[in-house]
Amino acid sequence: MTKATAALKGPAAEKTQAPAKAGASKTPARSKANADKKAAAVTKGHCQCRDIEYEFTGEPKWVMHCHCESCRRAVSSAVATYVGVRLEQFSYLKGEPTYYESSPGVKRYFCTKCGSPMAYAGPRWPGEVHLFHGTLADPSQWPPTGHAHVTEQVPWFDIDDHLPRYAATAGKGATPVRKGAKHSS
Repeated sequence: MTKATAALKGPAAEKTQAPAKAGASKTPARSKANADKKAAAVTKGHCQCRDIEYEFTGEPKWVMHCHCESCRRAVSSAVATYVGVRLEQFSYLKGEPTYYESSPGVKRYFCTKCGSPMAYAGPRWPGEVHLFHGTLADPSQWPPTGHAHVTEQVPWFDIDDHLPRYAATAGKGATPVRKGAKHSS
């Protein structure tokens, strides 16, 4: 058992099978080389005091801003930004966080020394860990690709980007409610 799965016990630690590759790729060699480079990428992160360090290999499944009340409270901010990765991509390099259950089965991981929120895991996303974007050593490496739970967004805060906004999550064929900020010019 890896450190990641040991630390992420319970429903969130159940591994899911990686999607099967569909047929031969018709991607040009240069694009394939860039894709291979991203797939081989190693992303590192840590808490504020560096008692906890982690890494994941390859591309994340997704990177999203979340506007739901629960996530906002977990980070004491108007928005929380997550990087979703498969457990088999992820491992702790130094230390391990502890967690509390914010609701049944939902675990929010944090450093016991500095208090930095580190990750989220829950039964809705088996085999995944959702890392807080702010813990990445290089946050520019994986920019967000959308916004989730915009129906819960605080009215005084908007991000001026052109990313899709979803009423709930972006998964399972969800259609964005709009693209871009509410008050875009």
